[in-house]
Amino acid sequence: MIRIVLVDDHPVVRAGLRALIDGQDDLSVVGEADRIDRAVAAVEEHRPDVVLMDLSLGDGHPGGAEVTTAVRGLPEPPEVLVLTTYDTESDILRALEAGARGYLLKDAPPDELFAGIRATARGETVLASSVAATLVRRTTPGATTITEREVEVLELLSRGLGNKEMARELFVSQATVKSHLSHIYTKLGVDTRPGAVAAAIERRIIRA
Repeated sequence: MIRIVLVDDHPVVRAGLRALIDGQDDLSVVGEADRIDRAVAAVEEHRPDVVLMDLSLGDGHPGGAEVTTAVRGLPEPPEVLVLTTYDTESDILRALEAGARGYLLKDAPPDELFAGIRATARGETVLASSVAATLVRRTTPGATTITEREVEVLELLSRGLGNKEMARELFVSQATVKSHLSHIYTKLGVDTRPGAVAAAIERRIIRA
C-alpha cells in the first residue's frame, strides 16, 4: 500500500483528491495539511511514501517549494510529487530544486495522477508534458535561456521593485542588478521593465 499525505490549502480540493485516491486498491491517503508546520507534523506522524504537494498555500504562508525543502530535510524523507495549476519556469525550477521528484498539473486525468503517484513512490521522475517541454527547451543547444537568477529578477520586476530594492532582496550590488536587467532585455528582445515583465509572462517564465 502506498501511503500519501496531501498538502493543499483548499479543503474541498483535499476532499476531492482523497476520494479519488482512496478509490484505488493500492493507494491510501493517511494525512492532510494546509501549511508548512502541519505538513511536517503530518509527515513525521504518518511516515508516508509520497507527499502530494500544491505550490500555492495561501497568502502569508510559505509555498509548496519551501514545504518541499522542509519535508525533504527530514530523516528518511518521503518523495514529493507536485500537483499544481502553475507550469511557469520559475515554479518548476523552484520545486525541482527543493527536491520534488515529479511535477504534474491539476488538469491531469485521474489515471495520470494515479500512475504518477505510483511512479514517484518507486523513485521515478514524473513530469507533465508541458513541464518536460519547458525543461527540454531550457537545455536545447542554441536556445535563449533565462537563467535562474534572471527568473528571480523578473519576479521582483513584476512586483514593481526598483534596482535598489532588488539588490537588497538578492544580496547583490545595484551594478549586478543592472547587468542582469541588460541580459534579460537582450534575451527577451525588449528595452523596458514593463516589456520584460509582459514578455516573461507571455513565455510562461513567471506567473501573471
